[in-house]
Amino acid sequence: MSGVTDRTVVVAGAGGVGGRAVCAALTAAGAHVVAVGSRAESLTDVDAAETAVVDLADPAAVGTWAASLRDRRPSIDGLLHLVGGWRGGSAPDDFDWLERRVLTTLRVASRELRDDLGASSAGRLAIVSSASVAQPTWGMANYVTLKSAAETWVQALASGWRTKGTPSAAVTFVVGALDEPGAVDDLAAACAALWSVDHEQLNGALVELRRDDDAGTGE
Repeated sequence: MSGVTDRTVVVAGAGGVGGRAVCAALTAAGAHVVAVGSRAESLTDVDAAETAVVDLADPAAVGTWAASLRDRRPSIDGLLHLVGGWRGGSAPDDFDWLERRVLTTLRVASRELRDDLGASSAGRLAIVSSASVAQPTWGMANYVTLKSAAETWVQALASGWRTKGTPSAAVTFVVGALDEPGAVDDLAAACAALWSVDHEQLNGALVELRRDDDAGTGE
């Protein structure tokens, strides 16, 4: 594998702690990083080749932005969906708030860029999910339901690329919580390494980033 050097990688949710670390790791590895966020102020000082303020839940806005990116770059090689959000419980308003961030932004952005990633010589898509999905509780019902749905969406993308035989891969990283010691660094390193692993090994994989001494902890 040729690695991530000179590849165009979109980092959605780039303004968060995880997004900033991932952008820095990719930039250090030689990628052309496109840092995307919903607010301009959140992207200040992000280590990226370019930034973009885009409502990733708006198909028209995403389509316009993606068309501009295609005009400027020879290929789009990665979409790392790090758009986050947390609310506990099962209230309808909280579900709607989480759904827009956790699932809708993923669905809209990945539908728009799916063909681009499939046409790349090493297209990569990754999300971050939670270890809590495997042990759902009523206190996190909304959150784990939507994280589970996001994982299912990624598996469907993986299946489509597998059927077409494209050198692309859709991956889910599973963490306990990004505020655990070392978790953000582990995520950044794992994202930067996606282009150094064969797509057949990665496509459809659920990769646990929890360390041994963190096993069993929840988010």
